[in-house]
Amino acid sequence: MNNPMNRKRHFEETLEMFAEYTAAAATTAHAGRNSLAMTNIRKMLLTFAVTLMGLAAVVFVSLVYPGTPSKSKVMTFEGFIELPRRGLLTVLDYLTVNDQTLFVTSESSGALFKIAFDSSDLRASTVSEMPGAGAAHGVALVPELNVAFITRSEANTVDVFDPKSLQQLASIPVADDADAIFYIPSAKLVYIAHGDATMATLIDPEKRATVGNIQLPGKPEFPAIDSGSGLLFQNLKDTNEVAAIDVGHRSVIGQWPLAPCEGPSGMAIDSEQRRLFAVCSGNAKLVVFDLESHRVITTLGVGGGPDSVAFDRTLHRIYTAGKAGEMTVVQQDGPDNYRVLDRVHTHYGAHTLTVDPVSHRVFVAYASLIAHPRIAVFSPTR
Repeated sequence: MNNPMNRKRHFEETLEMFAEYTAAAATTAHAGRNSLAMTNIRKMLLTFAVTLMGLAAVVFVSLVYPGTPSKSKVMTFEGFIELPRRGLLTVLDYLTVNDQTLFVTSESSGALFKIAFDSSDLRASTVSEMPGAGAAHGVALVPELNVAFITRSEANTVDVFDPKSLQQLASIPVADDADAIFYIPSAKLVYIAHGDATMATLIDPEKRATVGNIQLPGKPEFPAIDSGSGLLFQNLKDTNEVAAIDVGHRSVIGQWPLAPCEGPSGMAIDSEQRRLFAVCSGNAKLVVFDLESHRVITTLGVGGGPDSVAFDRTLHRIYTAGKAGEMTVVQQDGPDNYRVLDRVHTHYGAHTLTVDPVSHRVFVAYASLIAHPRIAVFSPTR
């Protein structure tokens, strides 16, 4: 597949050429509309139109045809798992993995896909689907109750379902823009982040009812739990900060800047080494934040438009994915030492991923135009 950065460069060069042609046209017309010059201008405009159409065709093909990810020295591409197609465009959102099962939400159709893996042959994995109304975003599993919860932003609900049968059990009304969702075992509560409403909702999974709200000092994106302190950390996209939340007391107890991060989106935590990892959608960076000193200690460049980050605690690897179609692989050599191992080109719009802590496989969700949506499966090269 063509490198997305090359397509961007070709597009910029085409725009520069068009600007030069426009300037030439203005100068020539002012000089007297010389007929020969006008003929040349028409030829240049025709050339521009043909170039633009050719570029559009290349971009269209790259969006439709997913292609094979680029070769990697640290990751092995195992193949794709195709999902059912609903409409011309499919945009997938969060992925949640648990015990050989992967749950994938569709923001465009509202569907939830459940993939039961065949560990010996990925192509033999089974895919089942739960339809739904309203853009689907996150899934939270509560194993001890055999229930799960899914956020729907357009419907402003959190739906309760059976993760085995995918049967819907209840629907809980919540505030606007329900997005990321997280189950907190220590508190026995489900936490939902609402971006536009700048707040969080707390749901009792046993009662299947809202039991509290937390007003936030900015627009939340993704939360993560620090098992060391028991605090929930919530990034704030519009203020470029991270907040610490005491869920039990329903309060924000700390708030710190993530500069130079712009537009923090995905987040993960290494509780053992007291580090928080946040990707920044506004300036394509990964920042490492010290949970004790409450400051950013290092910054790395990652693929454009990063939306999610996952941390493999065993291998000490960090994975990021973004809308530009790049999975960046980062090695943690120590609490304060990080290096980029590779940049794997995937597909434009493949902006979410997750890692299985048991098999260490990485799953990347591909957006699709006309073609079937799919999940790309990678395994680390030891």
